[in-house]
Amino acid sequence: MVFIFGVNFPEQNLVKRSLETFYGIGPQVSQRIMARFHIHPTAKVGELIQPKILSINAELTNMKIENDLRRHIQDNIKRLRDMGTYRGRRHAMGLPVRGQRTRTQITTARKLNRIERDRRG
Repeated sequence: MVFIFGVNFPEQNLVKRSLETFYGIGPQVSQRIMARFHIHPTAKVGELIQPKILSINAELTNMKIENDLRRHIQDNIKRLRDMGTYRGRRHAMGLPVRGQRTRTQITTARKLNRIERDRRG
């Protein structure tokens, strides 16, 4: 088992897939991190040497991921609501925010925004 940023990963996991488990790191960001530290795309976590693991940890501490990113996004939504902008009102009502169609296909947007509506009170 290998620790990366406080999370235990099995040695047979791909490095790319392991990095993508963190909230805020997608395929392109994980690919950029791996290219920066000269890690092959099919490398497994168990094959990494300790200095590379430490350098990946250092890189992840400089990024805004996991709870910091979630808090940042929630603060942005709260700021929009407090200002009373159109986007803030749409967030508060649980409706699509970015101009999607609401006449027929709104069920998906309501499902995705359900958490936000429940915290409104």
